[in-house]
Amino acid sequence: MSTRIDPNALQLKDQVIAINRVTKVVKGGKNLSFSALVVVGDGAGIVGYGSGKAREVPMAIRKGIESAKKRLTKVNVTQGSIPHAVLGHYGAGRVLLKPAPPGTGVIAGGAVRAVVEAAGIQNVLTKSLGTTNPHNVVKATMDALLRLRDAQEVAITRGKAAEEI
Repeated sequence: MSTRIDPNALQLKDQVIAINRVTKVVKGGKNLSFSALVVVGDGAGIVGYGSGKAREVPMAIRKGIESAKKRLTKVNVTQGSIPHAVLGHYGAGRVLLKPAPPGTGVIAGGAVRAVVEAAGIQNVLTKSLGTTNPHNVVKATMDALLRLRDAQEVAITRGKAAEEI
């Protein structure tokens, strides 16, 4: 996240992953509100997630989208898939992403599917390990996507030419 991505310059699509009804017990009774987990992406390697909380669902979603636009990051996508297999972690959530040949499609569950499709990855095999909590699964998926490195980055790190790798 070294360079900030301007959300206004992109055609972003948003997708709601989870809406949760939450209550706060106060002296006079219970205060009801809603929390929303949202992912946004341009379908070409830029993706972000965010959560919002409000008294009404539409307002919570709007806040989630605003939060997601502030956290946009660039992801390495090569020919509609990912360059290599990777395992992402967050809390008890672990997400395994494996590259797949063209025509495979996105083989993924709810939260992982939303993030991967928002990033513009068309062919990938995934497995969610550990928790099924959507917040932790989304964060683990983002961790996995941020760990992806292409051949040029690895070559520069090792001080070699891209053809040698």
